[in-house]
Amino acid sequence: MVIKGMSCGHCSARVEKVLNAIDGVEATVDLESNSAAIKLSADVSNEVLKKAVDAIGYTVVEVI
Repeated sequence: MVIKGMSCGHCSARVEKVLNAIDGVEATVDLESNSAAIKLSADVSNEVLKKAVDAIGYTVVEVI
């Protein structure tokens, strides 16, 4: 997942926290690449992931 708007460690930690709060999601956010690596252990739609990130003020540019 490519995320726009993160500029510091606090930003990436916030995105990681909101993604990991979703049941079935294990996310690791990398500030340098402005991306999140996501492992799913449940059926979670891309839309759910995008809405969670958007809700805290960042923008999902692409889900790969």
